[in-house]
Amino acid sequence: MASRLPERDAMSFVIRGLSPEPFRPLFALGDAELATRNIRRVVADADRGFPCRVTLQDARQGETLLLLPHLHHDAAGPYRASGPIYVREMAMNGRAAELIDELPPSFPRRLLSLRAYDAEGLMRDADVVEGVDAMPHLQRLLGLPGVAYLHVHNARPGCYACRVDPG
Repeated sequence: MASRLPERDAMSFVIRGLSPEPFRPLFALGDAELATRNIRRVVADADRGFPCRVTLQDARQGETLLLLPHLHHDAAGPYRASGPIYVREMAMNGRAAELIDELPPSFPRRLLSLRAYDAEGLMRDADVVEGVDAMPHLQRLLGLPGVAYLHVHNARPGCYACRVDPG
């Protein structure tokens, strides 16, 4: 179950999954073609550990996903960043997740790295928190002067999870 804002006057925010559009054609490619693009087709062997960046949910055991490199912070400057992400095949049938003032259901069981950026993509602050405690930290970082958006990463595996924008 997703966590909701505890107070009416707390800092509002929106968390969006990645658009499925750029990933749709990739699922039609064979494994050899995917390999030339540094992409691997994988099957989840557990109900946890395969977080989809479109649906913002963990894939279920037996689901097919792509593991691929993704430029998640396309900023001009030193904080430009990319890393591996998972995308579920079943996510191609829908739309990107959009959560208003709530956290994805997978957050409470993960250690999260929160990174606050200004409008030019420069990091202004950061924190590492247990996912169950993430809500007030997201709100605090979004409320700092000059912060335009946040990136959330899963701290232990270190991969990009999502972007958070003021609501």
